[in-house]
Amino acid sequence: MLVDREQFKEELIKQVKNDYSQSIQSVSATEVYISLAKTIRHLISDRWVEHKDTVRNELSKQVFYFSLEFMTGRLLKENLIKLDIYDMVESILKDFDFSIDEVIESEREPGLGNGGLGRLAACFMDSCACLGLPVNGNGIRYNYGMFEQRFSEGNQIEWPDDWLRGDNPWEIRKENRTQIVKYGGTVRFDEDSRAIHENYDMVHAVPYDIPLIGNDAKTVNTLRLWSAELSLDDSELNSIEYSKMEEKRTETKKITNVLYPDDSTDEGKLLRLKQEYFFVSAGLQSIISEFKKTKLSLSEIPNKVAIHINDTHPTLCIPELMRILMDEEYLEWDEAIEITKHTISYTNHTIMQEALEKWPAHFLKNLLPRIYMIIEELDRRFLEKYSNLDHETLKNTTIISEGYVRMANLAVIMSYSTNGVAKLHTELLKTEVMKDLYNIYPERFNNKTNGVSYRRWIESANPELASLIDNTIGESWRKNPLDLAKLNDYTDDPIMLDKIEVVKNIKKEAFANFVRQKYNIIIDPKSIFDVQIKRFHEYKRQLLNALNILYMYHKVISDPNFKMHPTTYIFGGKAASSYYRAKKVIKLINSLAFHINSDPRVKNRIKIVFVPNYNVSLAEKIIPAANVSEQISTATMEASGTSNMKLMLNGAITLATLDGANIEIRDQVGDDNIVIFGLNKQEVLDYQKNHNYNASELYENNPDIKMVVDSLVNGFLPKLGYDGIDLYDSLLKENDRFFVLRDFESYHEASLQIQSMYRERKAWNKKSLINTANAGVFSSDETIKRYAQDIWNVKGIY
Repeated sequence: MLVDREQFKEELIKQVKNDYSQSIQSVSATEVYISLAKTIRHLISDRWVEHKDTVRNELSKQVFYFSLEFMTGRLLKENLIKLDIYDMVESILKDFDFSIDEVIESEREPGLGNGGLGRLAACFMDSCACLGLPVNGNGIRYNYGMFEQRFSEGNQIEWPDDWLRGDNPWEIRKENRTQIVKYGGTVRFDEDSRAIHENYDMVHAVPYDIPLIGNDAKTVNTLRLWSAELSLDDSELNSIEYSKMEEKRTETKKITNVLYPDDSTDEGKLLRLKQEYFFVSAGLQSIISEFKKTKLSLSEIPNKVAIHINDTHPTLCIPELMRILMDEEYLEWDEAIEITKHTISYTNHTIMQEALEKWPAHFLKNLLPRIYMIIEELDRRFLEKYSNLDHETLKNTTIISEGYVRMANLAVIMSYSTNGVAKLHTELLKTEVMKDLYNIYPERFNNKTNGVSYRRWIESANPELASLIDNTIGESWRKNPLDLAKLNDYTDDPIMLDKIEVVKNIKKEAFANFVRQKYNIIIDPKSIFDVQIKRFHEYKRQLLNALNILYMYHKVISDPNFKMHPTTYIFGGKAASSYYRAKKVIKLINSLAFHINSDPRVKNRIKIVFVPNYNVSLAEKIIPAANVSEQISTATMEASGTSNMKLMLNGAITLATLDGANIEIRDQVGDDNIVIFGLNKQEVLDYQKNHNYNASELYENNPDIKMVVDSLVNGFLPKLGYDGIDLYDSLLKENDRFFVLRDFESYHEASLQIQSMYRERKAWNKKSLINTANAGVFSSDETIKRYAQDIWNVKGIY
């Protein structure tokens, strides 16, 4: 995008004056960031409007991507790069004695996501904009996000993440697009058998729109986030007591206060259900309202609108679209079902039964009475249609079962596409988790392996690597990530391999400096940076990593002949506030860090850095510096993973089980350039089906395992205290559900293999380059092209 430097400079100066009634020389870096972001938003506003008008006037098909999370990260730097004005803005800021890094760091990270699900949604939105596809996001504007993670005595402490404390300059409040969301009440039917919803509580859903900028601003899509506000009419305002009004306002705001409220209580579960219906209802009302302006028949909705639900959280899109079509547009059941089935597509992100959402029927019946009626009727019709199936099949496939509404079943039955997110994951959906639904609807199931935005994870996070790639193979990879494969021609070039190591060392030095300044921890940039960064969950097995570090600690202090290359183990991730056991693993890692980092006997051969409040901005510092990518989930339990792709892209060697997309990474790089360990899919399934796993037997017969497990409870780690008991019990009394002990020896041997490989630096650098060269297929651009062609049937505008 061609931008005149002096004009932009004047606009920035003017914006600062408008915002703060001060000159730009008198404001802070944070204030400069806010005014700069607004200046950029104004710069692209014409294109934003033109893009919307083009889509509307040409009646182009649009996609609306519903997700409970959009982990966008900071937007300033990435937008500067996309608009090709980074260098210009850096120069302008220097004119006023501001560092561009200082201004970029001033941006508060949006609290709109937590883990891979939300980051995937953000990568997808980036790719859609850069590919010119009219795809808009629909989510929730959380006031506090998940939480800010802090540590106290090694324990995770949840602190409000007040990311909206200041101004969010990227968003525009669209009060004239406010929608009404209804909860509770009763439903009656009029003489024409039309449903009439009465005596409900109303909540205003107010949209805030954020521009999603493509390369050179050719495409500017929209991320629409909904905020819950109190709805009171004049009569209520006159009659209600102030204290009661404030109480009602507080209850309303709870709907969009936090991501994933504590669902260990019925109150928390109900709030979660309110959230899910809130953004679904508001989003769909908005979509249908805009569609009606085209004057097309409602039967044309599937040809002009694709609604994609990212995991089961937005599954209420199905009955809500049915409700709008029948109760507000007066369509009959059969037509509403046909439109809905041909409009909605579904991505499944898990094979774990406990993660496949199901809601107590009475929750839905009381909170969303009309929605529950629609689900009941859809279930009745399904049972009627497939009444010839055997009892067991019907039991596994019905929408309502044993007093619960099963959202994944509803999503499959009432959508036209269900996709998994890695080849193994999709295979498991077909053959294990959704076997009976697959047998009924085989044509609906397909695979779309996840991808990541290389613009964020190389161009923005690792400009040194981006520059090296440019100088080696040219810049075509910036538009076509598959061109990264040209780097394979340089894997035996000693000069290139040296340069790869130089870039990695620059990023390691930068991270070491950050850790020293931020956390007062000294780490050796020459050590192996071994990284596990992801949300804390038992199946992701941070515990396995911690137990191996604990074992190495024992070896280092007890065996003077034990040799290991100095290694810095880097952790990042949050545990859900109600996930008791995951929080115990965090306590274990922090206790290990305290003891190991302060023990002179270790002689800095082991260091642990657990970065609190892991987010996109921290990932941008860690990932380019990583040597080793820990992807150690129990086989069959990780749907895909995306940190594995980001780390691979930046040249880290993957240490992994054959789970999720790790299998496809191995296929891309070859067995010599990845380290695989542990149980495979079939071995895990056999253990689960035959119930023939005995963790206590392993513990009793393997002295190394016994030593490590006993260290959780015998006082070896005084800082851990009694918190190790729960972890000890999970391994022995509960028979180690995630096969941590079964994979321990194999994992330890794999970690020693990594140590050995790293000593041969030229060979290591070659492996690193091979990983980067073959990461193009895991670009979210490539994934989105397949979604657009195979699922959404949508084309680029330009």
